[in-house]
Amino acid sequence: MQFRLLLILVLSSLLVNFSCLATGNDSPSKRFTAMRVFDIEYATDPQISPNGKKIAYVRHSMDRINDKDKGQVWLINVEDGVHFPLTDNEAPSHSPRWSPDGKSLLFSTSNQAKPELRVYYFQSNRSVGLAQFSSAPTRASWSPDGKHIAFNMFVKGKKNSFSKPVDKPEGAKWNDAVKVFDEITFRFDGAGYLPPGTTQVFTLPVSGGSPRQLTHGDVDLNVSAWLDNDTVLVTGNTSKDSDMDFIESEIYAIELSDLSMTTLTNRDGPDSGPIVSPNGRKIAYIGYDDKVLSYQHSNLYIMNADGSEARELGSDFTGSFGQIKWEAKSKSIIFSSEDHGEISLYRINLKGKVTKIMTGIGGGSIGRPYADGSFSISKTTKPKIAYMAGFSDRPAEVGLIDYNGKNKQTLTQLNNDLLPYLEMAKVEEIKVKSSYDGKEIEAWIAFPPNFKADGSFPMILEIHGGPYTMYGPYFASEIQRYAAEGYVTVWSNPRGSTGYGEDFSLEIDQAYPGNDYHDLMSVVDEVLKLNYVDEKRLFVTGGSGGGILTAWIVTKTDRFAAAASIKPVINWMTMALVGDIAPFVRRHWIREDPWSNPEAYLKFSPIRYVDKVKTPTLMMVGEEDYRTPTWEAEQFYTALKMLNVDTALIRVPSSPHYIASRPSRLIAKTDNIMGWFAKYDPVKNNKDN
Repeated sequence: MQFRLLLILVLSSLLVNFSCLATGNDSPSKRFTAMRVFDIEYATDPQISPNGKKIAYVRHSMDRINDKDKGQVWLINVEDGVHFPLTDNEAPSHSPRWSPDGKSLLFSTSNQAKPELRVYYFQSNRSVGLAQFSSAPTRASWSPDGKHIAFNMFVKGKKNSFSKPVDKPEGAKWNDAVKVFDEITFRFDGAGYLPPGTTQVFTLPVSGGSPRQLTHGDVDLNVSAWLDNDTVLVTGNTSKDSDMDFIESEIYAIELSDLSMTTLTNRDGPDSGPIVSPNGRKIAYIGYDDKVLSYQHSNLYIMNADGSEARELGSDFTGSFGQIKWEAKSKSIIFSSEDHGEISLYRINLKGKVTKIMTGIGGGSIGRPYADGSFSISKTTKPKIAYMAGFSDRPAEVGLIDYNGKNKQTLTQLNNDLLPYLEMAKVEEIKVKSSYDGKEIEAWIAFPPNFKADGSFPMILEIHGGPYTMYGPYFASEIQRYAAEGYVTVWSNPRGSTGYGEDFSLEIDQAYPGNDYHDLMSVVDEVLKLNYVDEKRLFVTGGSGGGILTAWIVTKTDRFAAAASIKPVINWMTMALVGDIAPFVRRHWIREDPWSNPEAYLKFSPIRYVDKVKTPTLMMVGEEDYRTPTWEAEQFYTALKMLNVDTALIRVPSSPHYIASRPSRLIAKTDNIMGWFAKYDPVKNNKDN
């Protein structure tokens, strides 16, 4: 009890010290303060109607009372810009999908806390519930004739047991029954310990009726598209060892008449995301031949509707194919791809010719500046494209553009009641040559409102996770918070990041962490060279993949005044044995067995080099994080304590891997990081003394 009380007092003092740092000369009302996180709104999942005249999207706002990111479906009239909610129901709603004729809209919501699918009919201006479910339906989609809905739903399985429970006396307070697991994946981040059962595919008549289960068995299957009114395309891995190969999947066609299932793809590697051409003759999908690497680009393929004559399309395209959509004439496909920190949109014809349409999709990651965004297209001859429009100074809006990339518009201004009146951080892009081999590394800098290039400011290096993902010039609440409190904040895409070609990503294959360290230090050196920051006031943090890199950095250098490693991997052996993606780590990342070659795991584990650490290092992890479980951060924390290195451990109650999934968690994360940094800021400490 004394130790726990001492830790609480220490962390409380950090927040007190931070609050002193936060009260500068700027007016608090003009800064992006902690509570401003609750004022943010943003748009996701824009769905344009078949005729291009309306756009449905999910408008997110922050519920202060219930501490949640709450989404509701809104509509926009494209012609006059009128903007209104789909219903007056206060329940959260999401996943809007237009009927083929555009006269109604399917969406997911809840009724008396039970998940529900509803259809809104525009002619009558009312919505009707199709059914209520014990488990939430997902990936709901219309049949081509608009008469049925296909969707996924979890189906409970039998509880495992090796003994018959004995009868307890009436009123007795016995321990809960034991839980028996016999699958390699028995818990998953965000879901916790998994109940017995699988995800299966169902259909439901729009006119009313009961859900019909199409698939059965002991493996997960997911609906992807309707091939025709009588056939549904699903994806999954039906092999006996499916749990041992996370990425493997095939595409199957299920006939509704007799529930027969035909396999349309059969290679070693993932095949997913099938979409059917408007004329019904072709299926486009993404995937790749599995080379058992830690990362591979997704390629684009097309095949006949019966699975024959499959071929790759656009093999010369250097990026990875993301979201794909057929255009109305069945002669071309529009797709998104990560592109040097941003998401761009392209068109590819059936001969493989690629044309760039636009860039600037993103803004859907509200906490950190990840490139995250989606789009949809109308069914008109010259389609309109609705997309998530990303910006550096505001969260995602609904954007609209013509099929040829012209007449780009932003249709919403969701934060015009707030952000124009705040001093938001300005963002600058820099490109740096890595000290390791001269590779170009892209980075961005957010400046405090009162910034001067006089070499006096503190700096935070914020490192992205993944590691196979990318940051970009997008709005992020965490970045704005750091800048608002006086930190020059830097983020970058070191080798291993996506969006710069497959070879750049694979620079860290079986070498992570590795030379990405030199890339990050080169970015820091450049910021110092520009005289933006004080070399004695350097701080570093990052989450997940950024967490392991933060821990790795402090084993390599003591140039940082303090560090904060958030939800890191600390020991690849424990990660490969008890993390929720353990089979993937073993098979694709390390490609060795931990029991026969422990050195392959330990040589890239920060715990192996913890005795080199001199930097005060904070550790933070969610208490329900099963991606990089609590014991990862705790290993480093305990070792640092044994080595008499200043450290503290913060456990975030009820939080999975994504700590910022609730506004209060995002605030607690950023403010505790800054509180820790303030404790070791030499300028701040000199002023206090």
